[in-house]
This record gives sequence, structure tokens and C-alpha cells, in this order.
Amino acid sequence: MAVDSITTPAAVVSGTVAGTSTSTDTSTTASPGIADNFQTFLTLLTTQLQNQNPLDPLDTNQFTQQLVQFAGVEQQLKSNDQLKSLVAMQKTAQATQALVYVGNTVAVDGATATFNGSATWNLTAAKDTETSTVSITNSAGSTVYSGSFALKSGGSSFVWDGKGNDGTQYPAGSYTLTATGKDQNGQTVAISTEVQGMVDSVDLSASPALLSIGGTNYTVDQVKRVVRTVAATTPAT
Repeated sequence: MAVDSITTPAAVVSGTVAGTSTSTDTSTTASPGIADNFQTFLTLLTTQLQNQNPLDPLDTNQFTQQLVQFAGVEQQLKSNDQLKSLVAMQKTAQATQALVYVGNTVAVDGATATFNGSATWNLTAAKDTETSTVSITNSAGSTVYSGSFALKSGGSSFVWDGKGNDGTQYPAGSYTLTATGKDQNGQTVAISTEVQGMVDSVDLSASPALLSIGGTNYTVDQVKRVVRTVAATTPAT
């Protein structure tokens, strides 16, 4: 075991057309939107003008406002379609970018790592600790290893070789690390944990893309850093 420091809204234009009635066919899956049929809207406006009250004709300003409102709604709907295309393109780009992580060692938030020859966790202490207790449990919840170390403020890495305190070599599997620390005054020091491992594959069919680390999946936004592997040193006892 080793501890290493690592430096539309959309306005709806409505109007009444004399002598006409409409019915809704519930069997259709979708009805055309305002932006999909500009000619229909112009027909409705023309019909409205033809059937208006001659004694109280449509005010020119109102007519202009209706045209402006429709134009604004049409542009908003078109903008929404363009935004959907941009979002789809962005998702594709993010999925492609996830491929660069394959074969690289990364650190992600978490406490459970996959042990297969070795397992590495990154520990971050809020301040220097006089003593920190590290415990590792297996998937059944049994403690397989525990040890005490002094941690400096900032980041450190803990590498476990799979051996218990009694020298037993434990098999490959998932193991969870917990760390607690105290400073020289006996006050508790918060220690956060990250899982470190190599990305062995990327699932591009998922949205967002999933990185596989030892059989556990993570999203790209969970990656905290890409780690360059360094030689481990054994802390003094």
C-alpha cells in the first residue's frame, strides 16, 4: 500500500371565418404548425378581410400587428428547429470527444474501485492531518484492510495491492475505501475520495456517452482529471 502526493412561447393568431367550421381528426399523429403552412395563414387573413363588417372594418394597425406577430412566431419556431439541430450536433461532438479517454487513466468522484492487481483512490484533505485512518471493505461489507497515515493538505493517492492486514491476498472485485482524519488538535478533518482507473471502453450508444472503468460506467462530466501514472512510494511506518 502506498500514499503518494500528486502535484415559445408561440403566440397563436386566431380569427373567425364566417360560414366555415372546423373539425379535429384525432386519428392524425400531428397537425402542421404555423411555420409549416404560411399560405394557409395568408388565406385566413384574406378570408377575414373579405368577411369583415363593412361598417366596422379591420383597423390597418391591427392588420399590421397580426402580420408582425405571425412573422415573429414563424421566426421563433424556425429558431427552435435550428437550436434542436445544434443540440444534436453538440451531443455528437461530445460523444466523439469521449473516445480520447480510452486507454487513459482518469479520476472520478467515488469511493468504490475495481481491484484487479491493484486499486487506486485519490484522497483530498482539507488541511494537514496528524493521523488519517484508511479502511477498505469488500462487496459484502467486511473490512479487508485498515491503516493509519499522515496526510498533507491537498491531494494524495492511495494504492492498494490487494493484501489484507494479515497478509491475505484478496481476489479481484469491487472494494470501497473510507478515510477519516484528525489534525494535531484532535479536530476532525474532512477527506474526500476519488476513484482512479483506466478507461477501457466508451459506450457511444448512450446519451450522454458512458466511460467504462473496471466495469463501472461514468459520464464524461464526472471525470475530474486525467492522471499521469507515477511510481509509488511506501510511507514510513
